[in-house]
Amino acid sequence: MTAPAAEPALTPDAIADRLRAAGCVFAEDEARLLIESAPKPGDLRAMIERRVTGVPLEQVIGWAEFCGLRVRVDAGVFVPRRRSELLVRMAADRASPGSVVVDLACGTGAIGAAIAARSGPIDLHACDVEAAAVRCARANLGPIGAHVYQGDLYAALPVSLRGRVAVIAANLPYVPTEAVAFMPAEARMYEPVVALDGGHDGLDLLRRAADEAAAWLAEGGHLLAETSSGQASAALDALGAAGLSAEVASDAGLGATVVIGRR
Repeated sequence: MTAPAAEPALTPDAIADRLRAAGCVFAEDEARLLIESAPKPGDLRAMIERRVTGVPLEQVIGWAEFCGLRVRVDAGVFVPRRRSELLVRMAADRASPGSVVVDLACGTGAIGAAIAARSGPIDLHACDVEAAAVRCARANLGPIGAHVYQGDLYAALPVSLRGRVAVIAANLPYVPTEAVAFMPAEARMYEPVVALDGGHDGLDLLRRAADEAAAWLAEGGHLLAETSSGQASAALDALGAAGLSAEVASDAGLGATVVIGRR
């Protein structure tokens, strides 16, 4: 009777080869992270299988590095992108210790956590419409004393915050509906569409956030929202139509664009 073939050894090179064959560009780095994150060999094999089928690496290993922080990332939750570091920098520059800061459509809560890390002690509030995101954000933000709510944009927030918010940082979905189908498969298949689809031109959620911002911002407070460079002009118009003075910031190295409205 022929003995069953032994499973291939889980060496870093063997794992990298498997990942590379599946299209992972940074196969060596991913192999190292998978090995470091797996509690035991059986878990490692399962994690490799999930990754080669297209599950985002961050959801497989359970965390992402963002602005120098290790942020928990659960299955089915939007993965923080490096380009959002510009939004963090711009928001943190406008916050100060004790400021009321809102991480609107927070996902994992990575942006709020990074702003708090840069600004010192702030009164941080975060919200998201997705239950999985809220659970993840509570795990990330609870240890720093932040409050996380579930609901649709400002409807999730306590009314006691109206007129008191210094900074609203909003990483709202800004991919036009027709373009979602052309996004990488790992985003389309494993992240919630509500975190990607920004409506017909990608700015539906930004317009809603801008229209209500003045009621929540303190005098001199800011709404900051990530967008694409091609949408910046229309995004500035949306902020202006909502009665906010508007400007744009960009970072070519990150490929990032942020529009900033001031009450």
